[in-house]
Amino acid sequence: MENSTEIVSFVLAAYGNIGELKYLYFSIMLLWYLSICVANTVLIIVIYVDKRLHEPMYILLCNLFVNEIGGSTSLYPLMLSQMFSDTHEVTLPWCFLHMCYIYISTSVEFCSLAAMAYDRYVAICYPLHYSVIMNTGRVGMIILFVWMYSFVNFVFSFSFVIHLKFCGNVIDKVFCDHHLVIKLACSASVVHKISDLLFAFVTIVIPVSLISVSYMKILAVCLNTSKENKQKAVSTCTPQIVSVSNLFVGCIFHFVDSRFDVAHVPDKVRIILSVYLLICQPMVTPFMYGYNLPKIKQSCKRFLFNRNINV
Repeated sequence: MENSTEIVSFVLAAYGNIGELKYLYFSIMLLWYLSICVANTVLIIVIYVDKRLHEPMYILLCNLFVNEIGGSTSLYPLMLSQMFSDTHEVTLPWCFLHMCYIYISTSVEFCSLAAMAYDRYVAICYPLHYSVIMNTGRVGMIILFVWMYSFVNFVFSFSFVIHLKFCGNVIDKVFCDHHLVIKLACSASVVHKISDLLFAFVTIVIPVSLISVSYMKILAVCLNTSKENKQKAVSTCTPQIVSVSNLFVGCIFHFVDSRFDVAHVPDKVRIILSVYLLICQPMVTPFMYGYNLPKIKQSCKRFLFNRNINV
């Protein structure tokens, strides 16, 4: 076993030797990453420029689009750089920084969806008080709380990792994974080994519980309202339900791959499923929430065809 003081980098073994296919993989990933950035950036600009969209729901959406770009940037540059690496090594500081970005981004995603669910709850259940409850100042405080909550959550979880001494350096994944990093430690307590589950509980279970409560209350109100209002509520809430479901599936893939023996699954399938969350979600979000909404769709047309958008 190696001396723990000699571990200065981790090897991301899941990349393996892909030979000449690295040029194809690099091109596909770069194109997908740029598409994610463009799709989300266009919506951020449109919401910023069009004063018609300066409403709580769209401001919260803008925050979500920013996070999609941030989450993608936490993964794709690393993967792109590893395509042309022979050793697939990443230094400990960069590995920890990468973990910071990717886990904070995941937490922000769930918390942002919880904030949006609360916004829809107030809009549907208390329409007359909506403008008072969800004023600009309060929306800003909600967004600030989402990021602070996610940051503190990660710092607490990361405190179990930063002081560990490592006796191994091979991570069988394409990115630095909290649980697999802890498994490389020379000595780790039970608390260390379940610290990622504690992070998952605070990151996933609590926001999803708040989302579920919000939608149950919305459903209760919709059952006693007109057919038109029911359809409006369903059309507003469906994208959020799809996003939460997609996120939940992605997290299941991630935790199964990290904690269980999936040697019987083909390597390429396992790798794709382990990063499913950051492949699909950053592109699903702008189309489910952005280009699919009538007001944003109209604003995009005005923006692209250079009509008067700033009214």
